[in-house]
Amino acid sequence: MTTLPPAPVPGLPALAGLCSIPQATAPGLSVDHTVMRLKRLHAVARAAQRVLVARITDEPQYELKMLYSHHAWLLAELVTAIRGRVGEMREPPLGLEDPPPPALQLALDEIAASPDGTHLCAGLYTVLLPALDDACASLHADAHPLADAPTRYLLRHARLDLADLLAAGQQAAQALAAIAEPSTSWLEVVRTALAAAGGLDGTVADTVVCPTPRFSATPRPYDPVPRRDARFPDPYNMAVNAEAFIYDTSFPPEPKRLMLAYKRLREIDVPEMMASIITETEGKPWGYTRDMTRQLWDEARHAMMGEVLFADLGVDWPALVRVNFTWSLGLNTQIAALERHAVLYFIEQGLMPRHGKRYEWEVAQAAGSPLAINFQDYDWADEVLHARIGKQWYVSAMPSQTEALRAGDRAWSTVLMDYGAWQRDGLTQHENWWPALYADACRRLGWTHDPRVAAFNTSYAEQRADLKSVSHSG
Repeated sequence: MTTLPPAPVPGLPALAGLCSIPQATAPGLSVDHTVMRLKRLHAVARAAQRVLVARITDEPQYELKMLYSHHAWLLAELVTAIRGRVGEMREPPLGLEDPPPPALQLALDEIAASPDGTHLCAGLYTVLLPALDDACASLHADAHPLADAPTRYLLRHARLDLADLLAAGQQAAQALAAIAEPSTSWLEVVRTALAAAGGLDGTVADTVVCPTPRFSATPRPYDPVPRRDARFPDPYNMAVNAEAFIYDTSFPPEPKRLMLAYKRLREIDVPEMMASIITETEGKPWGYTRDMTRQLWDEARHAMMGEVLFADLGVDWPALVRVNFTWSLGLNTQIAALERHAVLYFIEQGLMPRHGKRYEWEVAQAAGSPLAINFQDYDWADEVLHARIGKQWYVSAMPSQTEALRAGDRAWSTVLMDYGAWQRDGLTQHENWWPALYADACRRLGWTHDPRVAAFNTSYAEQRADLKSVSHSG
């Protein structure tokens, strides 16, 4: 007996739910046209990522350092997705490194040359990136829903990130404009340059003349000197050696929560330093920039974990804690980018053994803080990725793993952090702020005051963060 095939079920989604049959019969964009528009999106996202990274170091506002770190990573992921999609549709060379049309390049150059955070945020978050979002929406609408479903998928998810990015970025732009208005005539230069380029995606007929350069007439050089806002009033202070306290097993775990919070918040100096490596290192493939930007963002997240740990403890950290920038200052101004990467890798490797990140997680467990346990767990997990990034992009350029570590140790040892000179020059008195912080926590949290803990007075004058002598040489 022959079994008849089942009848089609009415109402099932046609074309895998992508669109209706009538929608699919409308012709869409050609591959060439789609690739052309994707390349424009790529050029803008990459330029925005580049300028955000370059501004982290010398931007004094703490929140902006963190915002730039996050948004640089989001844009790096968008760049990566576009590069992947273009590579799926075309054989190399893909032309992704080609400069955009002159008018679009001018708009990007103006953003890169913006003189301060007020103008950068206004130009980026109220002009350029909204135009990028609009261009993504336009291409999503124009792309064939069946033939080019992968591009539509990319753009749909990109716009989710762009929506978050624009919401936070425009909040920042508004806050800054409330203090000092950006130049409206300059913002008009950026808008006019985009219009002269036929719109960001090149789909609008050229109807305006390209403006003359304004800020970009004098390109803004990268500034490697870190800057901080008023919440960091003593940035040369190296009086409290957090590692010496945390890794001393004779101290009880409870007050180590304070030091863990300080150690995490102090990681603000890692994005400041990594930004210099990314900005000053040339000739690397895009994968290098993507991975390094991810690590930079992770380090910014760690700093914010410290901020939250202090909030959880009720600590007014700007009043009681002196977070320094001596590490990023020393590395950025005294050694080359490759040597900075060597130091970064050397330190990351030192965090992987049992006495490193795992020990800090165990300290959080012993202290009984669920939040600290969670943060240290993810901080530890991030270091696994960072070790891989270091091996791929730093160790691979060295003769061996052993020599890579030795080079990092040597480079760190050459960085002069002149504890005494900074004090003699009046830059800091190296105030030991720990006793006051500890006393405040004991009073508010009901901890039993331990005179030995209160008397902790080990500085970075003689010991590095890895507890080796300052004079140690690899």
